[in-house]
Amino acid sequence: MILIVDDDIAVRTSLALLLENAGNKIQGANNRAEALAIINKQLPDLIILDLNFSIDTSGKEGMDLLKEIRDVSSNVPVILITGWASIQLAVQGMKLGANDFINKPWNNEHVLQSVNTLLELNTAKVKNSSRKQLDKQYNFKQIIAQNATMLSILETIGQVATTDASVLILGESGTGKELIAEAIHENSLRRNRPFVKVNLGGISSSLFESEMFGHVRGAFTDARFDRTGRFEMSNKGTIFLDEIGELEAGSQVKLLRVLQDRTYEVLGSSRSKVVDVRVVCATNKSLHEMVGAGTFREDLLYRINLITINLPPLRERSDDIPLLVNFFLNNLKEIYNRPLLSVSVPAMKWIQQLELPGNIRQLKNLVERTILVSRNNELGIDDFKTQLELSPSKKANLQLPGVGSITLEQMEIEMVKRAMSFHQNKITKAAASLGITRNALYRRLEKYQIPFSEVED
Repeated sequence: MILIVDDDIAVRTSLALLLENAGNKIQGANNRAEALAIINKQLPDLIILDLNFSIDTSGKEGMDLLKEIRDVSSNVPVILITGWASIQLAVQGMKLGANDFINKPWNNEHVLQSVNTLLELNTAKVKNSSRKQLDKQYNFKQIIAQNATMLSILETIGQVATTDASVLILGESGTGKELIAEAIHENSLRRNRPFVKVNLGGISSSLFESEMFGHVRGAFTDARFDRTGRFEMSNKGTIFLDEIGELEAGSQVKLLRVLQDRTYEVLGSSRSKVVDVRVVCATNKSLHEMVGAGTFREDLLYRINLITINLPPLRERSDDIPLLVNFFLNNLKEIYNRPLLSVSVPAMKWIQQLELPGNIRQLKNLVERTILVSRNNELGIDDFKTQLELSPSKKANLQLPGVGSITLEQMEIEMVKRAMSFHQNKITKAAASLGITRNALYRRLEKYQIPFSEVED
């Protein structure tokens, strides 16, 4: 049973018709007393709660009732109904335990998606499945893992994949966030629709609208042709917003609008378009710290993190390293036509003890470099050791210049130059060693006017 709490009979009737036609049983309540009477008699499966039940528009009535609901049950999903002007109230509600918020006037499809997603997530049970059991249920063939934490993550992915829940993937660079995003899509009901990847770190604020929403011919100087935006490309599918922590403030507002209303306008056109898309985001930054610092919108954070997945760094899942090394080895045997390649037992144990701050990406590069340089069929400790670069995580040996002797910008320029020189102008490797993306490195090279001649990675 779904309980709708709203003093406006038109709102209750409209939502009831929508949800009943989708096969749900509905009850309505006009005020706090009616709502609590129903909740105490039979706990609903989900509650849709307005923030105001009278001429008072402070939202206090709704907030107080939300607190009382949470005293009765910490698990029943609650969706708040709010106007765009009271988004900050909705954010406060999320802090108090609400699960989602819907704007007035609402989009019917969006309401049904939110309701169905929360109902499915609330009934999902943790099974603690083995990798073999998970592989029977889901398509995780590209994810190499046996570690208990990773298996728990895979189980969560499998459970949420079939819903339309927004997912935020957190983890250090090189931990495989994109693979997790792809796995969510491949195991979803949208698997036969587009999976569109967007690196937000590589899109400037001036190009954001054109890239994400498209433009029409003549919308701005040099707009000679119509352009399809990323949201339109991903309609009915999944959009993966990587490096969302790099998004500038103005672009955050524009992104929040489309995620909230599921509508957008093509640059240069006044017609609104509706989009049906599943949103998966990723970052290696702490968005909660950024919210505290005022560099990331709190309302945007709550819009994208219905489900949060924290990927562990490789050092916390070292039992997976032999699996990963052998996976890379088997692929590279074919690529380099060296079928007799293997890794000695001492070498494998030695690799497991490495810090590997670049995580899986660094491990793959280490294995591939070693294969390219060594002529031995059995790779030993010495073969790998000669290819292991100085780890940036060895802070004990890190010598910083004195305060005031160099600006932060000068230090950044120097580090970019050193990385490019060390990796012989190979952009991917230089970017990985700096802990940034290719596009972020390109931007710095252009910003600081550092000359380079790019070499194929």
